[in-house]
Amino acid sequence: MDLGISGKKALVCGASAGLGFACAKALVEAGVHVVIVARTESNLQHAAQTLRDVHAGEVSWVAADVTTAEGRAKILSTHHDVDILVTNAGGPPPGDFRQWDREVWLKALDANMLAPIELIKATVDGMMARGFGRIINITSSAVKAPVDGLGLSNGARSGLTGFVAGLARSTVAHGVTINNLLPGTFDTARLAGNFAAQAQREGSTPEAVRAARIAKHPAKRLGLPQELGNTCAFLCSVHAGYINGQNILLDGGSFAGV
Repeated sequence: MDLGISGKKALVCGASAGLGFACAKALVEAGVHVVIVARTESNLQHAAQTLRDVHAGEVSWVAADVTTAEGRAKILSTHHDVDILVTNAGGPPPGDFRQWDREVWLKALDANMLAPIELIKATVDGMMARGFGRIINITSSAVKAPVDGLGLSNGARSGLTGFVAGLARSTVAHGVTINNLLPGTFDTARLAGNFAAQAQREGSTPEAVRAARIAKHPAKRLGLPQELGNTCAFLCSVHAGYINGQNILLDGGSFAGV
């Protein structure tokens, strides 16, 4: 399927690895000119070269921390006129809310709610003026089914979700859609790190923790990053202009509700 977005320009955050990289790759394959953003320059350089090997859309990169005003200014100084924005930030660590002070909460809100809102604010008016825009926020399945111990993530990402729900209704008539992707358990390096940490706490092995997680999953497997990446690319396509303000759960059926 031709997604109809060849030649469009996209800004993809957290794109040096994992789900952000998967989104960037799917967009590049569709002919989109992609700017990838992450904190670490060496990782970005490697990711950019991998994406260039696709030989489709153009690829550039900016090493910056999107959670800071300085980082966003660095990105937007040369890349404010994008047609597609994909926000993506790793979730804050788990813990007991009794141990979280105001500074801990503000750090979580900056990364998972306020930074995406600032990027949307900087780009959405230009999209509306040009008559086309796609904004995708990668959040978490915990928005749909909050997890005990992930209060920082639950709270910050739910705040972004509520903000988007209102804004999306005012942009769609101008050709700009805003949607959220809610990933469940995907086979990424970040998840492997979580398995290793859990194994250490429990006196087990990462392989055993992984196998136990898969055994409990309805799909009996983990999600593949490219599955989310291709979903992201479709939502950015000309075919998805009537999908707006939605929270799209990609969890292989783990959520037991409807």
